[in-house]
Amino acid sequence: MSEELELFRDNIRRFIESEILPKYETWEKDTIFPRDLWNTLGDQGLLAVDIPEAYGGFGTDFRYSVTVVEEFYRANCISVGASMAVHSDVVSHYILNSGTEEQKQRYLPGMVTGECVGAIAMTEPGAGSDLQAIRTTAVRDGNEYVINGSKTFISNGQHCDVIVVAARTNTKVRGAKGTTLFLVDADTAGFKRGRKLEKIGLHSSDTSEMFFEDLRVPTSAVLGEVDRGFAVLMRELSRERLLLAAGGVAAAEGVLAETIAYVKDRKAFGRAIADFQNTKFKLAEVATDIRVNRAFVEECKDRLMRGELDAASASMAKCSATEMQNRVADSCLQLFGGYGFMREYPISRAYVDARAQRIYGGANEIMRELISRSLLD
Repeated sequence: MSEELELFRDNIRRFIESEILPKYETWEKDTIFPRDLWNTLGDQGLLAVDIPEAYGGFGTDFRYSVTVVEEFYRANCISVGASMAVHSDVVSHYILNSGTEEQKQRYLPGMVTGECVGAIAMTEPGAGSDLQAIRTTAVRDGNEYVINGSKTFISNGQHCDVIVVAARTNTKVRGAKGTTLFLVDADTAGFKRGRKLEKIGLHSSDTSEMFFEDLRVPTSAVLGEVDRGFAVLMRELSRERLLLAAGGVAAAEGVLAETIAYVKDRKAFGRAIADFQNTKFKLAEVATDIRVNRAFVEECKDRLMRGELDAASASMAKCSATEMQNRVADSCLQLFGGYGFMREYPISRAYVDARAQRIYGGANEIMRELISRSLLD
C-alpha cells in the first residue's frame, strides 16, 4: 500500500507541475480559478477519492484523500487545495455519513467527477466560529421548509451546485439543540449568490456571501435528523481539522525546500546566504519545528484511520500545525530579504495564504478553548 500511495502522490505532483502551476498566477490575478478546473480535477481522479465505489468514487482510504490536500499545499497552491478539501473532504463526507441513500446517489457521483461542486454554509456575519449563534431559520410549512437568512466567507460560493446549509429549526432552545442541516441546490428559487469577497490571500479561491429569501426545500432535503445538525457538525470537524493540520505541515515543507534552494544560490557580501550562521540556525529551527508537527499529524492520521481520533487531539493538531506554518512562512520570507516582499516570488504568496489557516475550520482561539475543556472537565 505504501508503494501504491507514493505512485499516487507522484501522479498528483506531475499533474500540478504540468496543469496547475503554469496557470496559477493568472488565476490569482483573476481572483478566481475557472469552473472547468473542477471537471479536470474529476477527470484526473483527484476529487472525493475515498468515496465508495457504489457512489462513483474509488473506495480508497483517508490516506489518499489527505495526500491530495498535502500535495496542493506543498506546491504553494493552497487556493485550489483548500477549495478541493471543502468539496471532497467536508461536503461529500457530510452526505456520505449522514445522508439518505437517495441523497448519496443524487449528489456523490457528480462530486467525484466535478460536475457537482459542493459548499458548506455555516458562517454568518454575526456568527463566525460560534456556530451556536447562527440566525438563519428554516420553518416547516407542510412538506417543505422555508429558509431565510444569510451566510458569509463561504468557500466555493460562486462555483457550487449544492450547499450544506445550517439553519435554526427550533429557536426556543440553544443552537446546539435546534439546528438542522439542509441540502440546497444552487438553482433553487430564493437562493442568491452574493459578491465574491476580496481577501488579502488565497486570491484564486472562491469565497462568497450567500442569501436565502423564502427559499423552499422539501423535507427530503434534511441532511441527518431535524434539530440534530450540530451533532453532525461535531462528528465531521475532527477530520476537517486534521486536514488543515496536514496541509499546514505540507505547506511548511514546501516553503522550506524553496528557501533552501534560494539561500544556496543567493549571495550577499560575496558569500552565499546559506553560509551565514544566522541562516543555518534559522533553517535548523524551521526544520525541527516542521518535523515535530509532522510526527504528531502522522499519529493523528493513524488514529483517524482506526476511528480513535478525539476532538481535542484534532484541535491540538490544527492549532499547532497552522501556527507552525505561519512561523515558517515568516522566518523563510525574512531569508529572502526584500525579494520576499515581492509578489513575483512565491514565498510572498505562501506568507499571506498561511494566515487564513489559523482562522477557518474554527479559529485557533476556539481550538485552545476545546483543548482546555478536555483537560479540565
